[in-house]
Amino acid sequence: MLSEKSIIKGCEKNDKRAQKLLYEKYAATLLGIAMRYAHSKDEAEDILQDAFCKILMKIKQYKGSGSFEGWMKRIIVNTAITNYKKNLKHYYHSDVSEISDSFVKQDQFGDHEFQMSELLNVINALPEGYKMVFNLYAIEGYKHREIAEMLGIEESTSKSQFSRARRLVQTELEKIAGTKKIFLKIENE
Repeated sequence: MLSEKSIIKGCEKNDKRAQKLLYEKYAATLLGIAMRYAHSKDEAEDILQDAFCKILMKIKQYKGSGSFEGWMKRIIVNTAITNYKKNLKHYYHSDVSEISDSFVKQDQFGDHEFQMSELLNVINALPEGYKMVFNLYAIEGYKHREIAEMLGIEESTSKSQFSRARRLVQTELEKIAGTKKIFLKIENE
């Protein structure tokens, strides 16, 4: 097995074996990121394909400073944002004017742990703009100013969409936690 540095060097020389090894090593991680931004697995796979092509075309631009995986993650996030902007007119937009402004306490879930699939389903069910901002802020760690620049929106819009997204996520997680408590009670009786 080649080292990461050797794989990168091979990819710089268009070595098909190195490209295959790079894909095999990182495809699952990068697809997981794409899934957070896509409507479906097919769309996520398209994002992955586009991003991987960009990674291979730009691999010589990677200077070795910082994490190579982090460099690739930034490319896939940017590719997902481009995909989002390109398809924005096709996405269904929910009317969010009726979202409750109630504050959800941080400790309300107690010891309940959520499965990754549950969290992913809740995030993917968010309206598109909310999902994009939520992923960029809460998961990728971008600042609202950066998100606003990336998406071509106002910083206050980013903050507002994140706040509403967070409330929707918390509400859905409350429902899941409540349902699981009922099932656990029934099983223990």
